[in-house]
Amino acid sequence: MSVVPAEVLPGGALAVEETAPDAPVAELGPRARLWPSLAAVYRAQLSRARVARIPLLFVATFQSVGIMIMMRGVVDSRGEAQSVVAGSAVVVVAYVALNLLAQYFGQLRASGGLDHYATLPVPPASVVLGAAAAYASFTVPGTLVTAVFGCVLFGLPLANLWILVAVIPLAGAALAGLGAACGLLAPRPEIATLLGQLGMSAALLLGVLPPDRMPGIIQFARDLLPSTYGVEAFARTFGAQPDWAVVLADLGVCAGVGVVSLAVATWAYRRAAVR
Repeated sequence: MSVVPAEVLPGGALAVEETAPDAPVAELGPRARLWPSLAAVYRAQLSRARVARIPLLFVATFQSVGIMIMMRGVVDSRGEAQSVVAGSAVVVVAYVALNLLAQYFGQLRASGGLDHYATLPVPPASVVLGAAAAYASFTVPGTLVTAVFGCVLFGLPLANLWILVAVIPLAGAALAGLGAACGLLAPRPEIATLLGQLGMSAALLLGVLPPDRMPGIIQFARDLLPSTYGVEAFARTFGAQPDWAVVLADLGVCAGVGVVSLAVATWAYRRAAVR
């Protein structure tokens, strides 16, 4: 066997090195921006879950309406009625944004569905925010129906129901972030479902029951639940002269928790997608 020096070959390494700098360099496309990517994921998630929308709304709304009917014979003051109606309305948000979103991301991680999203040229935050916004959108009709029914049932005014325009997205963001984080961090989908159910049960018990009848330790746990501040903001608007500064402060807490919880969910998505 004869050995020929590489430099004498016309297609050798040196020839490649000399011509490589002159070769045209392929340009990469621009990075996908957050908001267009979020809108695309939101539309895709909304279309995917459209088939299950009617059963979903029925179950969430029927549950909250049934709670208010049972509590009708228990509460004996206007303040307690305000808490029951506001808490029942926010439970609709918790059922979808916390419980179902935890199940969705838990199943997505277990089935390898995160690999599909990892191959898309979209920022991780847009995947989490788009899915959370799509699931939270399903809560709007059920929350409105629950609030109107509760006001009629307990004789509360309907004038300030417009506050739900702020309560639904802010409380939904806080709960959706927690639900997504539970689904993405849970090692198995069964545990994600369990965490979602426990979170919804906490929102149900701590949000609907009047706080004055709770023990001190339970009231402390209630203050740790982000949906509580959405309930308090909504309940305060039933008064003759609502303290709008306190209402805005409660909504601000929901917004702050929503930012933190969605950031944690985005980190959990990156962590789960690279595994």
